[in-house]
Amino acid sequence: MDFDETRRRTLQGSLALGLLRFGSPLALGMGLQVTFNLVDAYMVSRLGKTEAGAALGAIGICDQLAAIGSIISFGVSTAAATVTSHRFGAGDLLGARRVAWQSTLLVLLLGLAFGILGLFGAQWIMRDLMGAKGRVLELGAEYLRVTVGGNITIFLLLHWTTLQRALGSSKTPVAFLLISNVLNFLLAVVFVYGPGPAPELLGWGQGIASALHVPRLGLLGAAWATVLARIAVLAPLFFILFLRFGLFSAATRGRFDRALLSTVGRLAWPASTQLVTRIFAMLLVQSLVARAYTTAEDQSATTALGIVFRLETMALFISLGWGSAAQTFVGQNLGAQQEQRALRSCWIAAGYDVVMMLVLAAIYIGQGQAIIEFFDRDPTVVQLALNYLHVVTFSYVGLGIGIVLGSALQSAGLPRLALGIDGVVLACVLLPALVLISALKLPVLSVWYAVAASYCAFAVAYSLVYLKKGLFCNRSLAER
Repeated sequence: MDFDETRRRTLQGSLALGLLRFGSPLALGMGLQVTFNLVDAYMVSRLGKTEAGAALGAIGICDQLAAIGSIISFGVSTAAATVTSHRFGAGDLLGARRVAWQSTLLVLLLGLAFGILGLFGAQWIMRDLMGAKGRVLELGAEYLRVTVGGNITIFLLLHWTTLQRALGSSKTPVAFLLISNVLNFLLAVVFVYGPGPAPELLGWGQGIASALHVPRLGLLGAAWATVLARIAVLAPLFFILFLRFGLFSAATRGRFDRALLSTVGRLAWPASTQLVTRIFAMLLVQSLVARAYTTAEDQSATTALGIVFRLETMALFISLGWGSAAQTFVGQNLGAQQEQRALRSCWIAAGYDVVMMLVLAAIYIGQGQAIIEFFDRDPTVVQLALNYLHVVTFSYVGLGIGIVLGSALQSAGLPRLALGIDGVVLACVLLPALVLISALKLPVLSVWYAVAASYCAFAVAYSLVYLKKGLFCNRSLAER
């Protein structure tokens, strides 16, 4: 890899063109990754009336729960990428490679901890924490046990692709994420339906399942397909990191470096806490809807929320793609002591994201009913989900701005500031709204308005902070 040319583009080339070239593959790749996840939801929705609705509701809850571990690990990855990009921007390639090794050891420990939690705590989490009932509880506990138990696979996949981005590579990490999702789709067709009934377009999996003696696993099959697909790409990804980027070589390996891990940890905990805080807010929404607007017999509200949250991950992942681009440009330019160029890159990346959020919102508003009916045709579910899209989708602009600018703050070595902004918004906007809705027993539409208001508040809060002069002051990473 031509590291000198990569540094030159980031530090000296056109920001608008450079960010478009670097960020668009990340944003589009993340969007395509969500497309494969939506295909998973489609497959689950075709399991039959007795199972499909409960399965969609279960994955709506479980995806948010499983994301907690991924986000904590991703906080470590973000912190490691921050230190890596600063050292790379300063020309210290050996130091950047040492960070990669030490942070990988930390991610492995996190994977072990969450694996134990998933294997032994799934039932308690779904029943006692989330208030899931009936078939949603039964299916969700099985699904959560596999996805969280195998979380180490997504921890490593996200960590190693994040390190690649920090070193200036945007296409290779996206390619591996897409390969993983293609494998996930192929395996899911076989595992979800087995030799049993399947939609006509996916009937080819029945013969494979029969030949391999794979039973019809339903929602549980989707979980196993995801874990196995990630395992399949980790080995080639490791060798590319080793051969192309020089990571994990003998010169960079060693025992835990307490000083280096202390720096990574100091940056990681507020970054992880910030992202977990956002997921926690969405889990509050899920829990309120499950407890106040569903019964063991009627899961329509949970099913609708499961569908729209899946659709919403498109906005989230696209914004994370532009946020990753901003992280790389901010980290490397700050490492080269170019504070104003780093600040400009934040606004440009946020602008690109706004354009994509407006396009996505227009698609969801214009084609919302057809999209929802693709997963579930129950009139009650469709109407609840449509109401959500009509209320929330244009607030994705605010969500995206907050994600991109927050990601840049993390790369600037200011994760506590990003955590503080998120904490204030959630504590002063979303949480009071949910408490009021619950106390007054307002209709579920009120919950949708509360979510939209919080997304808009993110954009306002981050923009006000960024308008403050001297945000990226000339300090070393160790001083931040």
